[in-house]
Amino acid sequence: MTDTIISSATKEIALGFERPFVVIGERINPTGRKLLAEEMKQGDYSRVEADALAQVAAGAHVLDVNAGIPLADEPAILADCIRLIQSITDVPLCIDSSIVAALEAGLEAYQGKALLNSVTGEEERLETVLPLVKKHECAVVAISNDDSGISNDPDVRFDVAKKIVQRAADHGIPSSDVVVDPLVMPIGAVGDAGRQVMHIVRRLRDELKVNTTCGASNLSFGLPNREGLNAAFLPMAIAAGMTSAITNPLVPELITAVRGADVVMGHDAECMSWIGAYREEDTAGGKRRRGGRRRRS
Repeated sequence: MTDTIISSATKEIALGFERPFVVIGERINPTGRKLLAEEMKQGDYSRVEADALAQVAAGAHVLDVNAGIPLADEPAILADCIRLIQSITDVPLCIDSSIVAALEAGLEAYQGKALLNSVTGEEERLETVLPLVKKHECAVVAISNDDSGISNDPDVRFDVAKKIVQRAADHGIPSSDVVVDPLVMPIGAVGDAGRQVMHIVRRLRDELKVNTTCGASNLSFGLPNREGLNAAFLPMAIAAGMTSAITNPLVPELITAVRGADVVMGHDAECMSWIGAYREEDTAGGKRRRGGRRRRS
């Protein structure tokens, strides 16, 4: 089966069908966060630093870094954030921008093999991003939309993903370095959005044999108790073959759901990660290492 390897200067992470699920922390993103956006625009990265450390402590294996701020120097800010984060943590990074110049600046600043977010099936995007991926020998997120937009037909979205994988191969980029995002739609608006994702992910695993990711919180957009719905969705996606997701590791029930899915799928050898996170300390108080209720006798 396919492994996608990404790394920092000192740490390597592998995405794979028989490997533990990879949580990509989503918090370093100014979209919808006015205070963070203003701070980043002014060169104040204290909140970026705090978010990076908190997400890693909560269980993130990779951090997504986005600096999409209107009327700001996005390439410079993104590069600054990448250098800062790599100075305080060793987890690999996902360099996230819709602007090619920002992606290039981020890659130039990065130490290791990054995950680039992203390329689509749009012709202009393919011809500008794929040469960048090849030049820097990084991995890339392939989003399943093209010049015609996002199809409601999951098989059409699969065909877009297949096209991107083939075009990447034309540039000398192996399929193991392409991580497909099948596009999770809001289930409150698209009732079969969950089934669509499971269908595409199974085809991507079985036919293209590529790893996958998604913006997991998109599914719950507009609904109450979003955290609960996201925590229900991810184990089902993992069972279908999804190997990573961009999500919020600061939500405990989500991390618990992911760890539980790893155990059930046989991706947590001897349940050691689960035991390490949740076993009770051998103390008179019987407290859990990471909180929780005392067991009743």
